[in-house]
Amino acid sequence: MNGAQVLDVARDAIWLTLQLAAPILLVGLIVGVVIGLFQALTQVQEATLIFAPKILMVFVTLLITLPLMGALMGGFMRHIADRIAAM
Repeated sequence: MNGAQVLDVARDAIWLTLQLAAPILLVGLIVGVVIGLFQALTQVQEATLIFAPKILMVFVTLLITLPLMGALMGGFMRHIADRIAAM
């Protein structure tokens, strides 16, 4: 394997990581902003209020996107296996 192939695999792995993490991170960000806005509007300054809704929404997002994540990781593994077989 030469340097270009290693960089290609690394680029694909980083892109896959971004695709897998983006839905969860976006949901966590959106829920955090909404709860923060709610706290600012109602002047409820409870630090633990944000954790329960965020955990629940991240869990629901994981349940919804798990088939997509499995398909993405399976496709990446097939791509890596094809590269190994081609050597």
